[in-house]
Amino acid sequence: MDFNAPLDIAYSAMTAEGTRLKVIAENLANADSTGKTPGSEPYRRQLVTFADVFDKTIGAKRVKVSGTIQDQSAFGKKYEPGHPAAGPDGYVLTPNVNPITELLDMREAQRTYDANLNVIDAVKAMVSRTIDLLHG
Repeated sequence: MDFNAPLDIAYSAMTAEGTRLKVIAENLANADSTGKTPGSEPYRRQLVTFADVFDKTIGAKRVKVSGTIQDQSAFGKKYEPGHPAAGPDGYVLTPNVNPITELLDMREAQRTYDANLNVIDAVKAMVSRTIDLLHG
C-alpha cells in the first residue's frame, strides 16, 4: 500500500490552513487600523481562497491556496471628530473586520488542521503496525 499519498494530501491541507491562520492573524491585528487622512480607507479584511489541484505523482487531488481576496463588505463608521481620518461629518471609516467572525474562522482552520494531523498519525500507526507484523 502507498502511504505517501495520504501523507502528501494531509500535508497540503495543513499548509493551506497555516496560510489561512496567517491571514486571520493579520485581520485581527488590523481590526482597529484606520486611514490616516479624511476619506482614506481603513484596512480591508482579507480572505483566503483554496483550489484543488490534481497531482499526477500521487494520483489524487491536493488542496492549495489559490490566493487571497479582499472582503468587499462595507466599512464601519465611528464618530470621532478629532481623529485625523475623520470626514467633515466627524465620522471615521473603520475596518470591515469582525473579531468574532475571525475567531470562528480560526477555530475552523484549527479543526481542519487537527483533522489532517490525525490522518498523519493514523498513517504512521498503520505503517508501524505493518512493520511489526512483518517482523513478528
